[in-house]
Amino acid sequence: VQLVESGGGLVQPGGSLRLSCAASGFVFSAYSMFWVRQAPGEGLEWVSTIWDDGRRTFYADSVKDRFTVSRDNAKNTMYLQIDSAKSEDTALYYCAMDKTGSTRGRGTQVTVSS
Repeated sequence: VQLVESGGGLVQPGGSLRLSCAASGFVFSAYSMFWVRQAPGEGLEWVSTIWDDGRRTFYADSVKDRFTVSRDNAKNTMYLQIDSAKSEDTALYYCAMDKTGSTRGRGTQVTVSS
């Protein structure tokens, strides 16, 4: 299993960013996928879930109505669109195969700051 996140960076409060997760080594289309994040000095926090076929999505209350998860099974890729970014969204973002993040990539850093 390999999960490679990209797209992180510095964004101003209120700004937008799109993260990607390229998956390989397993049948991507057969698995629900997850985004989790870790803020400085904090533990892992579940952010979002998308079903294997993309038909249903779920979000933590802290990101609901601002983040959008999607996937392209033909490209073995999952995305996380971050809109209306807040300073509290600053974290290392991981794509994962489970809600706890026990199987995850190396992460991509998102920093929200003016």
